[in-house]
Amino acid sequence: MAVNIVLISTYELGRQPFGLASPAAWLRKCGHPVVTLDLARQALDEAAIGDAELIAIYLPMHTATRLAAQLLPRLRKLNPSAYLCCYGLYAPMNADYLRALGVATILGGEFEEGLVHLAERLATAGQQAIRQPAESRISMARLQFQVPDRSGMPAMEKYAHLIVPGDGYRIVGSTEASRGCKHLCRHCPIVPVYKGVFRIVSQDVVCEDIRRQVAAGAQHITFGDPDFFNGIRHAMELAEAFHREFRAVTYDVTIKIEHLLKYEKQLPALRDTGCLFVTSAVESVDDAVLKFLDKGHTREDFLRVVKTFRGLGMTLHPTFVPFTPWTTVHGYLDLLRVIEQQGVIENVAPIQLGIRLLIPEGSRMLELEEVHRLVGSFDPQSLAYPWKNADPRLDTLSETIQEIAAAAERQKESRPATFDRIWKAAHAAAGWPAPQIKISPSQAGVPFLSEPWYCCAEPTRDQLVSIGAQKPPVNKAVGGADGFV
Repeated sequence: MAVNIVLISTYELGRQPFGLASPAAWLRKCGHPVVTLDLARQALDEAAIGDAELIAIYLPMHTATRLAAQLLPRLRKLNPSAYLCCYGLYAPMNADYLRALGVATILGGEFEEGLVHLAERLATAGQQAIRQPAESRISMARLQFQVPDRSGMPAMEKYAHLIVPGDGYRIVGSTEASRGCKHLCRHCPIVPVYKGVFRIVSQDVVCEDIRRQVAAGAQHITFGDPDFFNGIRHAMELAEAFHREFRAVTYDVTIKIEHLLKYEKQLPALRDTGCLFVTSAVESVDDAVLKFLDKGHTREDFLRVVKTFRGLGMTLHPTFVPFTPWTTVHGYLDLLRVIEQQGVIENVAPIQLGIRLLIPEGSRMLELEEVHRLVGSFDPQSLAYPWKNADPRLDTLSETIQEIAAAAERQKESRPATFDRIWKAAHAAAGWPAPQIKISPSQAGVPFLSEPWYCCAEPTRDQLVSIGAQKPPVNKAVGGADGFV
């Protein structure tokens, strides 16, 4: 017997959600009718919700989980008899909270097989399955992945575009060549679930997924892997295969600073196979903070990578979590000075300069006794442990920077102009005069994605309001910003 299934994504970094397309392929192969709803790009289909026997919500990150918490009461009201499931990284991390909202099954890790088993159980047991105790399961099984089924999803044109200054914009597709991560950075949401494990998606599956998206109009592909170099042989073989078949298509990846150093000899091959830019979670240029975060790199490592990329003619997009319990005014100004001196102002999305450290349930940050002394009780509304900086100027400054970045996004202000405003606001907070900023001509023409992204950080108020109201940002050929590992 088939089960009517609705898969829902509330937000996935401005991309067409892989977390809907992948399980949709598995479930449809088993004969179950599946409706996919990406609420970051389309309205809730109340008719589909009313017909559903199973509603499963994808929770890949903190923002998606907070939006899902707002959505669950509405789903329950629309269809009191539907079986509710949440799956993805943040589902097991917030299991108790989700159960209190009526979620019966929680799946983490490699979730596709678990969703199929759940659908089969519902097909067999029907209403009896609903009366069974709630369950949680994290699977690290080595799955034989199916080619994602993106039928019925909003078109790629509705998602983030690639902005190439002087060359307009390109339609962006996305895929995943691996999941999980072999590293244990303390603040990363992957760690509590995968615990140092990563899984490979076979090259033939990845290439077929890309092939279908290119046929549908994709001109650029974002690889959503937490770290593209976790499996270096798999990554480089895939890059070569990509370039052989899709020579006119560019791509971008995310790679740790640590891996960019370890596999430095592979970087020219990335460049030559069409890698337009690499995103790397630098987080801080303060070695003490980097040690707290257990990032595996130092300030000097970052500076070396910047130099290497400049020498290779490659683009690096550093991301940061500049506001932590250990951030000082001097340290924040030092970060801005490094960005200016290294000539990467254009490479850094302004919102990256206002992000605060997020400490969710299960975070390895809680292993530190110093963190336990700093944080308050877990806040179920924000799904995080609240903290304040010892210097109240820093908490106020983070809010100011977020407001500047949000306004700049709405007004399509250039990154140098926004950086200048952030520079002046930070110096004003310190009570110091702001020196004049020099913008290097070499910074012009940096490609970037048209929608800001966030991961190991608190979402801004502006982001929650805009996504929660289901008002997708308009992607144009100017302006924009980008926010993992």
